Amino acid sequence: MTTRHLVVISAGLRQPSSTRLLADRLAAATQDSLPGLDVRHVELREIGHDLVNAMVTGFPAAGLREVTDAVAAADGLVAVTPTLNGSYSGLFKSFFDVLDEGTLAGVPVLIGATGGTARHSLVLEHALRPLFTYLRGVVVSTSVYAATEDWGTESGLPARIERAAGELAAQLRLREPRVVVDALDDVTPFAQLLAP
Repeated sequence: MTTRHLVVISAGLRQPSSTRLLADRLAAATQDSLPGLDVRHVELREIGHDLVNAMVTGFPAAGLREVTDAVAAADGLVAVTPTLNGSYSGLFKSFFDVLDEGTLAGVPVLIGATGGTARHSLVLEHALRPLFTYLRGVVVSTSVYAATEDWGTESGLPARIERAAGELAAQLRLREPRVVVDALDDVTPFAQLLAP
């Protein structure tokens, strides 16, 4: 059986974070639906300085490069952000701004967001889904928003998590494992370039 790789991006700004909690629950539910799934969690606040430096200089530090390489090799992605000013956080957007073009092309993506009130749940459809569509990711149909009142109650949150995770697992099953090709692996030797 081929191992599939899932990267879970969490843009929570505090510790503990409801954003990270939602990301963890989405990842666990996806693992339950697809046994043997290899999951890597990334908290963007831990690489925030590297993100700013990469945006200013154009060169990612080693820690950030390791994370972007993991995303480039991932078979699927879970991306969760807190809702700030009716949209995703700047930290969240900055990470996706530093990815190389085409990194998410054809990659199944499960999107999620957290916020203080359910009134902001449209952030998923008006901000996150268009972002990942632009990046050419394959966004699963069900997205998950968790408001403050969803935690610790019998809201519909667990059912939404299960449904979204099942959709992501189904997308992962349909696709061949991702193979990353390094452009530098197929370089014409210098001697051949200079040959008459």
